[in-house]
Amino acid sequence: MTPLGEKIRKLRRERGLSQKDMAAAIGVSPAYLSALEHGRASPPNWAMVQKIIGYFNVIWDEADELQRIAELSHPRVVVDTARLSPRATELANLLALHIGKMKDAEIVVLLDQVRAMAGDRPKGGKQ
Repeated sequence: MTPLGEKIRKLRRERGLSQKDMAAAIGVSPAYLSALEHGRASPPNWAMVQKIIGYFNVIWDEADELQRIAELSHPRVVVDTARLSPRATELANLLALHIGKMKDAEIVVLLDQVRAMAGDRPKGGKQ
């Protein structure tokens, strides 16, 4: 599951909405919406994210959060380290090799460290 899929499912369930109804309202198939929620579809384009924001009637920070996590929800990431240092290539490869074996708590720690180094903290301390 991607961050966007997790957020969509959470918002939809909190409001008691079915995938079928949401899919019809935003103009996609229920199969696509299911794939999006489960991380089997590429992130939607800007226009689709705007439809999702409008569907849930969220504003300001929550709308910004949906847009931000949509940009970070590619289920298949490619990291090009061709022009980077050997350590950057090693890091990318180690992460690719081991992320599937890491516990969620370990991933949270690593994610927080990378965000801190990049100066990229989510608003309100939420993920």
